[in-house]
Amino acid sequence: MDAPRKGSLRYEGKAKKVFETEDAEHLIVEFKDDATAFNAQKRGTIRGKGAINNAVSARLFGLLEEHGVATHFVERLSEREQLVRALDIIPIEVIVRNRAAGSFAKRYGVEEGRDLDPIVIEWCYKSDALGDPPLNDATAVALGLATPEELETLFELSAEINDTLGPYFEERGLELVDFKLEFGRSADGEVLLGDEISPDTCRLWDVESGERLDKDRFRRDLGGVEEAYQEVFRRVVEDAADAAGA
Repeated sequence: MDAPRKGSLRYEGKAKKVFETEDAEHLIVEFKDDATAFNAQKRGTIRGKGAINNAVSARLFGLLEEHGVATHFVERLSEREQLVRALDIIPIEVIVRNRAAGSFAKRYGVEEGRDLDPIVIEWCYKSDALGDPPLNDATAVALGLATPEELETLFELSAEINDTLGPYFEERGLELVDFKLEFGRSADGEVLLGDEISPDTCRLWDVESGERLDKDRFRRDLGGVEEAYQEVFRRVVEDAADAAGA
């Protein structure tokens, strides 16, 4: 495949820019260093974040593809760019929770770190203006966000993704506490995993120390934000590359 040419800007979000290409079925995603939290009420910059999230996401999407999960990812083009399949995004954020943390712990008044058995898979309406409110199945269907069959697919895929990523992170000394997923429909109607998987979208705690190695360091002013992202990059991308070359 010839290298795709970046066309006009289709969309700019909080963490990424999306560009058209000469092929209507493919887009170029450019990862930014911009950081936001609390529905963009808090803003900042994490130096090198764009390159790290691009590399981590590319590695994890590749891993999921190897395990049979269809994604929008095609290839990593440069330090900050990747080629993806164009999707009609389903406006539902899927949150998979293995432990109580963040808003979940606050909402139910439980201690952060509490094991959740069974795991919790939640829907939220993808809307910054409304604060991403939670949804149940009936609401999602009544609002026309997804069909019952699509919700079942989202649930099954999210559980499968968790089953794949959890052990992978654990082998690298990281615990996957919770994470956010987004899905979309391809041109032929297939539901594919989209967006990214990175320290921006996952809570990752060091298995030994419990140290937070994700965007919570930015959200909560814990310091060491760039170092945390670099550590995830080292474990997920560099160590994987070293193992492949061994």
